[in-house]
Amino acid sequence: MLREMSTRYGRSPGGYVWAIAEPLGALVFMAFAFSLLLRTPSLGNSFILFYASGFLPFQVMAQIETAVTGALRFSRPLLIYPAVSWFDAIAARFLLNFLTSVTVMIIVLAGLLQFTDTTVVLEFGPMIEATILAGFLGLGLGTLNAVLTGLYPVWGSFYGILNRPRIIYAGVIFIYEDLSGIVQDIIWYIPFVHITGLFRDGVYPTYSPQYISELLVLIWAVVTLFFGLLLMRRYRQDILMR
Repeated sequence: MLREMSTRYGRSPGGYVWAIAEPLGALVFMAFAFSLLLRTPSLGNSFILFYASGFLPFQVMAQIETAVTGALRFSRPLLIYPAVSWFDAIAARFLLNFLTSVTVMIIVLAGLLQFTDTTVVLEFGPMIEATILAGFLGLGLGTLNAVLTGLYPVWGSFYGILNRPRIIYAGVIFIYEDLSGIVQDIIWYIPFVHITGLFRDGVYPTYSPQYISELLVLIWAVVTLFFGLLLMRRYRQDILMR
């Protein structure tokens, strides 16, 4: 974890400031762009709070997934020592990036509520549940992708293409109820939209999404983590030798 901290943030000017500046900059850009196109957001009257309530839990999942996917490649020099296992590399990256993402989420959300004229009554239960599910899902997807990318490098490029529109179908820039019935039936099976909807349930007291299924998100997370760990145990040496 210390190596990850020093490598990722310790070598750039500003260090951990960039961990806060990047999502904040993205939120400001999205809020400004969509305020030019729309009169009001789907929930509330603040564009930046609406996008923050979807983007921040999504960012937790995405950052953990990316970090865990590259865990073996990043820790390859350390894995030559018997005392350091592949599980250590995955666990260290998951813990550090989860704690970092949650800290950034708290700082950014608190800053938005403090420096904007938005008045909300937060319900922390759904927000905490959504954050934990986002971290767990990121761990599962990242572990499975670490194996698939290590064995088949072309999978990384293909998965990257699939991920480009993910911020759209994850429900960051819209809510599930805005979609037509056919699209809802398809999007429902994608776990990201359940996480963003659950988080917004805690931010907006008047919003009560009926479509959310925590079980679906858990199934995605458990299945991908199970096969990721199983395949990692079997093919870790093949991946490290590539």
